[in-house]
Amino acid sequence: MTDLTDHLNIDQSNLRIVVADDHALVRGGLVLLIEMATLNAEIIEANSFDQALEALSQQNPIDLMLLDLMMPGMEGDRGISRLCTAHPGVPIIIVSVNEDIDTIRKALAAGAMGYIPKTSSPDVTVSAIKLVLAGGIYVPPHILKQATVQPASNEVQPSEALQKKVADAAQISSLSRRQLEVLGLIISGKSNQAIAEELGLTTPTVKMHVSGIFKKLNVSNRTEAVAKYSELRSSTQL
Repeated sequence: MTDLTDHLNIDQSNLRIVVADDHALVRGGLVLLIEMATLNAEIIEANSFDQALEALSQQNPIDLMLLDLMMPGMEGDRGISRLCTAHPGVPIIIVSVNEDIDTIRKALAAGAMGYIPKTSSPDVTVSAIKLVLAGGIYVPPHILKQATVQPASNEVQPSEALQKKVADAAQISSLSRRQLEVLGLIISGKSNQAIAEELGLTTPTVKMHVSGIFKKLNVSNRTEAVAKYSELRSSTQL
């Protein structure tokens, strides 16, 4: 099956990814998800802020860090800011049990390029990892919906550019996995019938998914859907 993230421009040669969490079980699960993403990566594990900082300080460059907010020595968004200041070229994804709006906004304002709640499904987590590796920003769509009705405190005021990146990334991630598969095949120029055959669906079911894509992207036809996706992807690039 086609995953829309397969269309992202990710150089998978010799990737080096830091997985930083003080729980060995969580680290092991994230390593398995990275393997699920078929990423050819060397994994460096860390169980504290100091170990995470040391991993980034190695001679060989790091391509991505998956970071827990509650490790020993982290200090929340201050820790993120320290890591981003010391190593500005390394994208950081926060993987946390905390789904508080202010916490997420502070993490993004501090420099994180993604925020994955630990309640997320494996498929969502893999897609988020690929999106950030390709230069995008990942924010869970339900977090964005909460943010529209419950603004964060005045302590953190994300820039308009960051807010737009977050909004565009959330619009992409609002699509279901099946909708992403269908959209990927639309981008490849396949008809509804061809999509149905490739995914093992009926043509009416494909049409239903296409209608759902149009609604979520606020477009009315395939051409507009492809153009809108391209626009959203461009907006979320670093």
